[in-house]
Amino acid sequence: MRTTELVDGFRQSAPYVNAHRGKTFVVMLGGEAIAQPGFRSIINDIALMNTLGIKIVLVYGARPQINTALQEAGLNCDYHNRIRVTDDASFKVIKQVAGSLQLDITARLSMSLSNTPMHNAQINVVSGNFVIAQPLGVDDGIDYLHSGRVRRIDVAGIRRQLDTSGIVLMGPIAASVTGESFNLTAEEIATQVAIKLKADKMIGFNEAGGIVGPDGEITAELMPNYAEKVMLEMEQKEDACTGTLAFLHAAITACRSGIPRCHLVSFSDNGAMLQELFSRDGIGTQIVTEAAERLRLAAISDIGGILDLIRPLEQQGLLVRRSREQLEMEIDQFTVIERDGLIIGCAALYPFPEDNVGEFACLAVHEHYRDADRGTALLKNIIQIARQRKYDRLFALTTRSIHWFQEQGFELVGVEDLPAKKKQLYNYQRRSKILALDL
Repeated sequence: MRTTELVDGFRQSAPYVNAHRGKTFVVMLGGEAIAQPGFRSIINDIALMNTLGIKIVLVYGARPQINTALQEAGLNCDYHNRIRVTDDASFKVIKQVAGSLQLDITARLSMSLSNTPMHNAQINVVSGNFVIAQPLGVDDGIDYLHSGRVRRIDVAGIRRQLDTSGIVLMGPIAASVTGESFNLTAEEIATQVAIKLKADKMIGFNEAGGIVGPDGEITAELMPNYAEKVMLEMEQKEDACTGTLAFLHAAITACRSGIPRCHLVSFSDNGAMLQELFSRDGIGTQIVTEAAERLRLAAISDIGGILDLIRPLEQQGLLVRRSREQLEMEIDQFTVIERDGLIIGCAALYPFPEDNVGEFACLAVHEHYRDADRGTALLKNIIQIARQRKYDRLFALTTRSIHWFQEQGFELVGVEDLPAKKKQLYNYQRRSKILALDL
């Protein structure tokens, strides 16, 4: 019986479902995304994420809708430092547009027809005065009038709603302590909410599906400093997308304030957000506080991931079987490669201090990540640790990877060259080849 693509995809996404469950995501849905035919699919995907146990704050913008409504009303808004000056007449229209979108989004999230992905889903959408605003005031003699900024966030109130599986919906209008309303940017609200909630991710949308690099391809990952450079270059272009620039600014601020990852995905490609969050490599751009992939010493919490990695190789006879109990006792000897919370590589350095040597063992790399020299990276890290311990030699036992070890500088040696304790444990039936590297 053939395994279907559905089964393969379901199995591959399962680790990400488990990793994301209980996490808090702030989704920034710009007006450009809302205006697209694919808006319905995005809402369905947000609802799906909610049913998977992800806590979602949805912040919507309305920039293009507001601009259209103002134009139809014959109103022109002035800008100062790229910020809209919101007068009385304009603000009346803006509130109508924002209120209408809030009702539309709530209605979409309330849908539960049998022919939709939201069938049988019961989602509570909660809106309220979670954001308290204050006026921007006067700058260079220009009064921003009803344009404002975030003063504070009701973190406890938001968390109460998220803890009961509700989706918190926020728009660009917020009230102040004086009982007035102000026009804010969705980007600022999303950024400040993410920071105050200590969210795990912030997600935004654009037409390109991420940040397009010089080669015309989507850049998979940007650190905040490089993202800022890209943003400044984009600002010099007349045709720069306002929504993309706004998200970049928001993502850079969020990452520098402790948000681990900000994702930018397509609003026109069906299911782009799900592909980005629930597949191995994603399809959009991440702005990250650190590399999505890192090499580090293993912790006791990594045992499950290491077992998942080495069990298939043990079954093939490529690795000697280790029990969970043995791993728990030996976990301090392991180094792992972690990518998006998943263990994709591991190796161990077993000490033989009486002979002043170490054993390089249990090298495993996930089958989907064996094309980027991660095994070599693990070996180099183990060599560095061995040298720090002032070992004279590193040895390894293998049945299949003899040439790989020789390419790394190892030489074949005999059983008599093993440390005394290891010599007693040598399996003559397995007949592993022994290779050594002088340090």
